[in-house]
Amino acid sequence: MKKVFIYFIAFLFICFILPALLTKFEMSANIETSSNETQENEAKTSEEEYVYNKYGTIKLLHADTNEVEEVELDTYLCNVVSAEMPVDFEKEALKAQAIVARTYTIYKINNKKHDNADICDDSTCCQAWISKEDRLARWADNKEEKWAKIEECVNETKGKIITYNNQPINAFFHSNSGGKTELPVDVWGGGTNMPYLQVVETSGEDGYTQYNSEVELTNEEVLEKLKTKYSDIQIDFNNEEDIKILEYTTSGRVKTIKFGNHEISGTEARSIFGLRATNFQITKTEGKVKFTVVGYGHGVGMSQTGADSMAKNGSTAEDIIKHFYVGVEIKEVNSI
Repeated sequence: MKKVFIYFIAFLFICFILPALLTKFEMSANIETSSNETQENEAKTSEEEYVYNKYGTIKLLHADTNEVEEVELDTYLCNVVSAEMPVDFEKEALKAQAIVARTYTIYKINNKKHDNADICDDSTCCQAWISKEDRLARWADNKEEKWAKIEECVNETKGKIITYNNQPINAFFHSNSGGKTELPVDVWGGGTNMPYLQVVETSGEDGYTQYNSEVELTNEEVLEKLKTKYSDIQIDFNNEEDIKILEYTTSGRVKTIKFGNHEISGTEARSIFGLRATNFQITKTEGKVKFTVVGYGHGVGMSQTGADSMAKNGSTAEDIIKHFYVGVEIKEVNSI
């Protein structure tokens, strides 16, 4: 009789209870999977469905051909980011570059420099740009993975721009600040209407190849280069006072320097002698002049190597941007 009871219980468990339990577990798994898929689809849809109220397409002037191409903003930004920042930089630094480049582009659209286009692909005029085909050709390996990384950084920041007083900022950037950024007034003589561009310090930039450089010229070469701008230049290379830094900017860069019978700005000296930055020292040896330079670029706004250094230490794209641009907010462009 006891065996019959046990068999009966086992029969009930196999026929009724076990199927019910399996069904419950299966439903729970399906619900969890469905929930995960829904979240993934919502994120994907949100990314794909971002629609710019304006600025969705831009007119890009190709400087070498003088042709104007209409291109989607974020497609254009992939080309810009891949041209402006090394792809092996940290992802948060690349995302910061994407936001900065988007902001700079929209600022240019609202403050036109070209009659027939919003922006050009000449880095000395606007910002650098390279086609996807040329970019892939220049990378030695993992080409598609690298391009996918660029696209992710642009897509994950869709619509985001930097604002001050609810307006897009003039988001200047450069390669390496040498540890401290510069005021625009000390580079271009203007920029007092851009209070978000201040002198800020950044550590870790000395670990990059862009940090140090040297230019050594003979006395004759120094004279030759200066004569392209000042035909009456005269320098007594034996007189210590004839080549001398007279004044420094707030950030410690060369503001004014004397060459014989002329006093010129640090930015002009940088241009004449092909220096990477205006943060330099001068050493005179027998028959030669050596410029020892720290940093790379004009020094205004975001330092790209500084951004990468910050990202390596755990900073987010937002942290990076708010470090280099004082008092700003990151907003969706559709909200302004």
